[in-house]
Amino acid sequence: MSVFVLLLGFPGVGKLTIAKELGSLISAKIVDNHWFNNPILRLLDEDQTAPLPNGIWEYTGRVRQAVLDAITTYSSPSANFIFTHAGVEGDERSARTYQQFYDAAGQRAAVFVPVRLLCAEEELARRVSSPARRDHLKTTDVETSRSRSQQALVLDIPHQHALTLDVTFTSPAESAAAIRDHIARQRLRSAALRADSERSASGRNAPLMSGFNGNKRHRANRQA
Repeated sequence: MSVFVLLLGFPGVGKLTIAKELGSLISAKIVDNHWFNNPILRLLDEDQTAPLPNGIWEYTGRVRQAVLDAITTYSSPSANFIFTHAGVEGDERSARTYQQFYDAAGQRAAVFVPVRLLCAEEELARRVSSPARRDHLKTTDVETSRSRSQQALVLDIPHQHALTLDVTFTSPAESAAAIRDHIARQRLRSAALRADSERSASGRNAPLMSGFNGNKRHRANRQA
């Protein structure tokens, strides 16, 4: 049973770093949110100084959907994927992006596991300030990071397989191991639910067939 993991968290929390650790643990392909965004953003302002046009995210959304369509159509049914998304609670665009991943998992009949990664304000500001982030068009704005930590919440859409993990004091390897263990439990749970559903369906069909055959015998006796 394949799995689609969605790592949710503010910029700088370590989504991609944890994804790389997790990918080796569950044999998954990583699809980072910047894979969708950067082909479009690099066409506009690599210095990240000018404000982005309001409609630019519609284009990155199309790129994301094209990638997801290719995955659901052509990738192996057993392939696992890890996606990243800087979703914010109460933001409509964040919710639409989440829905794209959720729908793709449904099309593949994959176990969908959303994981919220949380981090304390000071530590998140320290991580987001890393100069290496600029090479990947990632924000390094500490003040914006602090403001986001104080005023916003990581996207939190209820789901039976969801996990919330505070990564303030844990290494990427430790965080990935915790997520791996959670995924294993959700896979077992999904497999059990699927088996129960199949048994229930089989049980519902059995009396119908029995009754159908009994009616045939009854009609045959009457005709005799």
